[in-house]
Amino acid sequence: MAVRSNLVWLTLALSLFDPTCNAGPVRQREAVPDGFYAAPYYPTPYGGWEDSWKESYAKAQVLVDRMTLAEKTNITGGSGIFMGPCVGNSGSAYRVGFPQLCLQDGALGVGNTDHNTAFPAGITTGATFDKDLIYARAVAMGKEFRGKGAHVFLGPSVGPLGRKPLGGRNWEGFGSDPVLQGIAGALTIKGVQEQGVIATIKHFIGNEQEMYRMYNPFQPGYSSNIDDRTLHELYLWPFADGVHAGVGSAMTSYNAVNGSAGSQNAYMINNLLKDELGFQGFVMSDWLSHLSGVASALAGLDMSMPGDTQIPLFGGSPWKFHLTEAVLNGSVPVDRLNDMATRIVAAWYQFGQDKDFPAVNFHSYVSNEKGLLYPGAVPASPIGKVNWFVDVQADHASVARQIAQDAITLLKNDDDFLPLSTKSPLKVFGSDARVDPAGANSCGSRACNKGTLGMGWGSGVANYPYFDDPITAIKKRLEDVKLYDSDNFPLILTPSPTDDDVAIVFINSDAGENSFTVEGNHGDRDNDKFSAWHNGDKLVQKAAEKYRNVVVVVHTVGPLIVEPWIDLPSIKTVLFAHLPGQEAGESLANVLFGDVSPSGHLPYSITKKEDDLPDSVSKLVKEIIGQPQDTYSEGLYIDYRWLNKQKIKPRYAFGHGLSYTTFNYTDAHIKLVNTLSSALPTARQPKPSVPVLSTEIPPASEAYEPAGFTKVWRYIYSWLSKSDADKAYAVGVSSTKSGSKTYPYPEGYSAVQKPGVPAGGGQGGNPALFDTNFEVDVTVQNTGSTHKGKASVQAYVQFPADSGYDTPIIQLRDFAKTKQLAAGESETVTLRLRRKDLSVWDTQKQNWVAPGAEGDNGKSKRYTVWVGEGSDKLFTRCFSDTLVCERGVESPV
Repeated sequence: MAVRSNLVWLTLALSLFDPTCNAGPVRQREAVPDGFYAAPYYPTPYGGWEDSWKESYAKAQVLVDRMTLAEKTNITGGSGIFMGPCVGNSGSAYRVGFPQLCLQDGALGVGNTDHNTAFPAGITTGATFDKDLIYARAVAMGKEFRGKGAHVFLGPSVGPLGRKPLGGRNWEGFGSDPVLQGIAGALTIKGVQEQGVIATIKHFIGNEQEMYRMYNPFQPGYSSNIDDRTLHELYLWPFADGVHAGVGSAMTSYNAVNGSAGSQNAYMINNLLKDELGFQGFVMSDWLSHLSGVASALAGLDMSMPGDTQIPLFGGSPWKFHLTEAVLNGSVPVDRLNDMATRIVAAWYQFGQDKDFPAVNFHSYVSNEKGLLYPGAVPASPIGKVNWFVDVQADHASVARQIAQDAITLLKNDDDFLPLSTKSPLKVFGSDARVDPAGANSCGSRACNKGTLGMGWGSGVANYPYFDDPITAIKKRLEDVKLYDSDNFPLILTPSPTDDDVAIVFINSDAGENSFTVEGNHGDRDNDKFSAWHNGDKLVQKAAEKYRNVVVVVHTVGPLIVEPWIDLPSIKTVLFAHLPGQEAGESLANVLFGDVSPSGHLPYSITKKEDDLPDSVSKLVKEIIGQPQDTYSEGLYIDYRWLNKQKIKPRYAFGHGLSYTTFNYTDAHIKLVNTLSSALPTARQPKPSVPVLSTEIPPASEAYEPAGFTKVWRYIYSWLSKSDADKAYAVGVSSTKSGSKTYPYPEGYSAVQKPGVPAGGGQGGNPALFDTNFEVDVTVQNTGSTHKGKASVQAYVQFPADSGYDTPIIQLRDFAKTKQLAAGESETVTLRLRRKDLSVWDTQKQNWVAPGAEGDNGKSKRYTVWVGEGSDKLFTRCFSDTLVCERGVESPV
């Protein structure tokens, strides 16, 4: 989502565009490379056929049938940017009991408010590889959103996937692997929605860099050109898991996919999301990305956010009153509007928001108790009480601290240098060691890099209620600590270094949303790239020249290249603490001083040099004339998949992480749960009964502006004047009788509901894809003698060699985390493999195919399941055909 305060560029466009005009047909697509095409797919599939949503749809249909035309169009759009307490404020239908919905950032906590928890970022949470902690974070976040009165949590983010290591918003997601993202995203959805808050899976799809993402009056947003198989096996995968978890809303991306803009891409929304994945909730646009009126409605968009045209704050909208007009004149089919409204209301019922849901008790743009109700209407906005300062933190700090602690990833620990003794004199270097002296929230949307880096910048942030910084926590442990509060190494060290001294050097790397430029980085890390900010690499090198024992602590949004200093003999230990949120201090001190063993693992690979990855991944698209083309020429091969294929050894591989103790992975067993009796899953069953939606144009009177109503300036309404409504209605009735078209419908348009694509049939796709076929049990023992520790167990699948498909050598398919194991203690964990985990997307069959399934001869081909603690540390392999596991074998990579 764009940060709403960054509107400077808008003034440049005012002389070229009429901001009050109706958004017309979709702008002409620009050419994309051959082989990439967003095919038409119409009409939008109705929701309400999936069993777990039927009751909510039945209730919704009753309520929507009672709404007038203007009430239906009102709830499908926002009231305008800055036009209410939340970052998104839907229209309402109070007459029939449907409230204004509050849609609220951010990805790591309730944004733009107070008395909330600033949790560790998604990338940090992914680094725990701990399903229980991922879920616990979601439960706590859901409680806080509900406590603030927010109906819709604008997360989780599973797109970007992390294809480009320099991508600005990778940190909001969970790591550079579709399964890690999918499991973490689904658990987040589950935890949040169990609290009665609607989760929003985003950004659908291909938003893998920030620069040039947005369409604007001068240039279209870049086109992510993705082939069908790559789309399904990588980028659509976590969205499928999220839909399978029952997510209530989805947000489109700013960019185009295969030439068609995300908010009006019929192939992506109608075909993939609503048909193949069986998505039952509502689809919203990202903020100010809604480009067209009728075209986007036909393409499957259900809610316009925040309601404005791309040039906001003039009371104009692609929908609202224009959607009312388009329905009356016959351009937008009535059943499409009814489906939009029903999807929104059904989600409200699905999560029990019709019963005892708290009122909004904060204001995103006003920090005082009283202030402007509608800041976008200044100076005409009424004033009233807008903040009640409700404290929703409860005991959630303990959850945040546990995640921050268990995510810390020990990359190097020569001579078992850590943990530190509380008697070791410490010299601490780098401004990242302490909180920003001006205050943790001194920079709006965290759009600066001052002090300890706890989160990136942009709409995915939350305000810190306090900030527990590393230097404070370290000083609680021992007295002999000196902080050199600068990112430049001091010219004089007082006292001079001794052999007993330990230097801890703090460095970082920041990124965020393209709405802000921070130190030359336009959201993506396009300026500093893979280097630490503030000359951090030089700071480490200088410390290593003066001290014999150096510990490097890195707070970062993603991978860095550490080659300038990693092999220096003084560099004993390297810790990646990722983005810890408010609990940056004690979580780190607990690891540094051995209260706990580190148990984080890398959610991405760290290469030795930039060109270890293909240019399509390591470089950012920067065309400034025409539509930038971001072509996914690497296909399935990103991160560890590419490195393994090219036989390139990274500095630290995906999944890597050390501990203060050691673990033994033994007694592995593989069990057949469901036979892969056929390559294709069970055929899709016909859709059960779907709602019957009216197609009759309503009377013009349902759109009339009420007499005597006083409008708020710039607020977006859905009514029409009597004359405009009557005129539109006359056109619609005439065209219906004559059969003529009032709108230039896109090529391939049809109003006839389709039976559904073969790969669909349930939430997330064909239900058979989520059946467990194999379970692998592994016993993990702490074989150390001193330290307790938690072990990460990761399962990677190697497809049959004679599968007939090009597949990555290994692919992550499940993971588990043990409890805290004392020395000598063991725990058995179970890893599960679903049909989908054993399948590839066949572009000819347009379905998931398990190439190792039993053939006509009754024999199956061999899948190999590799188990270990990282993608490059796999100790055990199990065979699907013989159900035999072997230990101590050579890793496949």
